[in-house]
Amino acid sequence: MSNHTHVVLRVNQSKAESWANHQVIKRWHQLYAGNYLSQRFMTGQTLRLAEKRQPDVFVQTWRERLFSISWFMRNLNEHIARHANREDNCTGRFWEGRFKSQALLDEKALAACMAYVDLNPIRACMADTPETSDHTSVKERIKCTQKAYRFNRN
Repeated sequence: MSNHTHVVLRVNQSKAESWANHQVIKRWHQLYAGNYLSQRFMTGQTLRLAEKRQPDVFVQTWRERLFSISWFMRNLNEHIARHANREDNCTGRFWEGRFKSQALLDEKALAACMAYVDLNPIRACMADTPETSDHTSVKERIKCTQKAYRFNRN
């Protein structure tokens, strides 16, 4: 959408809480550089006695951020804002407010939400069909299904 984004997320907090420290750091390093100590820890360098306790401190923070919807939205919005500001040759805040979220507690709620998100460009008269709705996951899902159908027919 031109003035907002719809994102449907699944948060698996219990899985994130079961990760060992090295798994958290590995995942964090996929998104961010980490810090000097985490880099040394992951490359197997010997840590001094005082340094050996430090990963527990930042790993707990990083673990919480990896399953935090607020942290995800903060980073997503920052990326979009930087891109838009670069296009408009300006600086400053891009989004007027924080995100809104709604817990989807069962399969029926999830299906209703997905239908709402998938059909939003059609209701906004930005597309005629889900197949023609640009920048949407429904268009990507349809393309994948069509490719699989063509592949299985051959």
